[in-house]
Amino acid sequence: MQSIKRNTRFLTNKYWVIFIAVFCSILWGSAFPVLKFSYEELGMAEDDLSAKIVFAGMRFMMASLLLLVIMFLVDKRSLKLSWQQLPAIIGLGILSTSLQYFFFYNGLAHTSGMKASILNSSETFFVVFLAHFIYSDDRLDWRKFCGLMTGFGGIVLANWGQDASLNFSFGGEGFMLLSGLAGALGTFLSKRLSASIHPFALTGWQMFAGAFFMLLIGMPGLEAHAISFTLKGWWLFIYTVILSAAAFALWTALLKYNKAGEVSLYKFVVPVAGTALSAVFIPGEHLTMNTFVALVLVAAGIAVVNRNKTSGWQLFKKKSQAYQQIYK
Repeated sequence: MQSIKRNTRFLTNKYWVIFIAVFCSILWGSAFPVLKFSYEELGMAEDDLSAKIVFAGMRFMMASLLLLVIMFLVDKRSLKLSWQQLPAIIGLGILSTSLQYFFFYNGLAHTSGMKASILNSSETFFVVFLAHFIYSDDRLDWRKFCGLMTGFGGIVLANWGQDASLNFSFGGEGFMLLSGLAGALGTFLSKRLSASIHPFALTGWQMFAGAFFMLLIGMPGLEAHAISFTLKGWWLFIYTVILSAAAFALWTALLKYNKAGEVSLYKFVVPVAGTALSAVFIPGEHLTMNTFVALVLVAAGIAVVNRNKTSGWQLFKKKSQAYQQIYK
């Protein structure tokens, strides 16, 4: 028991939590340029939704199998599930993988890039807002509110100058909001299930279930030669598989040992990282002053959210009083 506590202690250390959460967010952010390269390299048409859903399903299926094989080699007892847990696992897979990415890809096809980036961050708002009503120790206070507003302002600024029309459609902007809501609900369900299931095993099983449903939906509409793999395409695909396995597993582990609202705030890094990495690797896209200022705003938002409520002087007084009690 003591060894388990030592192995998981870093998941509750504030600085390790920040590092892991930001690392996961950067991994997710790197998916934007990688997926753009993948679509072009694999010859997928921009409007071919079935090809994108099948590609995503293949990605999550392989990522889930990778995690499950690793768990089998390391601790196969953790893979065991009870019949009572299966409905929740399937529900998590449908929420966090199938529905979230179904709404995302459909909504993205019917809205502007700027709106998609902003609305894709709605998951964070849903999590922080709903956590206030679900968890008694995860209330929304002025620090979180200021952090949310600052981070959201950074996301808007990072995308400033693109199409920002006020047109709203249920199949476009509405679907992006539903994608965020599905992801938020999946976050809470994941946190509850991780209390009794190993985070890596939970991630593997839920992604397997979600990927299965995505393939079930996408395969009937997939046309011949809609996805043409090349050597470079395979390498890009393998990277997305590893990306998904690592990021989702580590994120689930963080949710197990930390507050859902505070951990999810770091997803503000995802669109900023995606913008910065796209500017570096994709020809024709350049890092602008707006993007730089946006990075500063997001960093400031994270700092505000994680600032200790207890001031340094108060903390010093408490420690001094504790030492005095010890040495009396």
